[in-house]
Amino acid sequence: MNSVSSTVRLIGAGLRALLVMTVICGVLYPLAVTGIAQAAFNDKANGSEIKDGSGRVVGSSLIGQSYGDDLRWFQGRPAAGLGANSINTRYELLLSGATNKAADNPDLLKSVNEAKAKVLADNTVPGYTPQEAQIPAEAVTSSGSGLDPHISPRYAGIQVHRVAERNHLDVEQVEKLVKDHTDGRTLGFMGEPRVNVLELNTALEALAAK
Repeated sequence: MNSVSSTVRLIGAGLRALLVMTVICGVLYPLAVTGIAQAAFNDKANGSEIKDGSGRVVGSSLIGQSYGDDLRWFQGRPAAGLGANSINTRYELLLSGATNKAADNPDLLKSVNEAKAKVLADNTVPGYTPQEAQIPAEAVTSSGSGLDPHISPRYAGIQVHRVAERNHLDVEQVEKLVKDHTDGRTLGFMGEPRVNVLELNTALEALAAK
C-alpha cells in the first residue's frame, strides 16, 4: 500500500507540476511577450507592414517585391531564389537563397551582362543616358537571400529620369522622393545608405495620383 500511495502521490505531483508549467509557459509567458511586443514594437511585431494611402497593406519592408517589366516603378535587385511561388504572385520566390555560382561561372557572367544591358536600355530616356560605370553591383546581382528589399541611392538615381517620364512627373520631384526615402547607415557607421523599394514605390504611387 505504501508503494501504491507513493506512486499516486508522485503522479499527482507530476500532473500538478505539468499543469502549473503549462499555464506559465504555455499561456502567461506567451501573453506577456505578445503584450510587450505589441506595446513597445507594434510595427515589427506585426511583420513590418507597409500600407498605402488608403490604409491597405501592400507588403512588408523586410521582403522585396518584383515589379516585372513595368517601368513606371523603381526596380529592385534581381531575384535568384531556389523555388517557385504559386501563392504570392507579386514575388517569384518561395525559398530564400542564392545561386551559389562562382564569380567566373559562365551562366553568372551571362546573366550579369544581360542585366547590365537591360538597366542601360530601360533607363535611357530623352535627355538622359546612363553610363555603364554608373551601374552598381546590386543592380545586376541578387542578394544572398534573394529577397533583399533595398537598393542603393546610386541605383535609385539611375532610375529617376525614367520613372519621372513614365509617371509624368518632374525629375526634381522624383529626386526629392528618393532623397526622402533614403535611410542612412545604421547608428551612423554600420552598413551603407539604402532605399527600400516598396516604400519608395508606395510613395511614388501617392505622388503620381496627385
